Amino acid sequence: VQLQASGGGSVQAGGSLRLSCAASGPTFSNYAMSWFRQAPGKGREFVATISWSADSTYYADSVKGRFTISRDKAKNTVYLQMAALKPEDTAVYYCATGRRYLVVDTTQVDLWGQGTLVTVSS
Repeated sequence: VQLQASGGGSVQAGGSLRLSCAASGPTFSNYAMSWFRQAPGKGREFVATISWSADSTYYADSVKGRFTISRDKAKNTVYLQMAALKPEDTAVYYCATGRRYLVVDTTQVDLWGQGTLVTVSS
């Protein structure tokens, strides 16, 4: 199983980006998909999570109302639509999955994807 993240880039404050994470190979059925991020010199932090059925989502307070997580089960892909971006959103963003209904902590992650860099300039 592999998770392949894409969609990162450079954007000015107030702009938008959409990240994608495609799962290849056998996938964890009935498991959550999540996004985490790691800013330079900081630890990895939770951003957003979505249940397998997509009936539940949960966001970090810092992104609530600006970011939207969604998933396309037919494509085994999860998305993170980011709007009203701020310089403090600059980080490497990682997708992840875990054998839980929702995954909100790094200790709950069973598989990490590679990161994609998002840079927001002021």
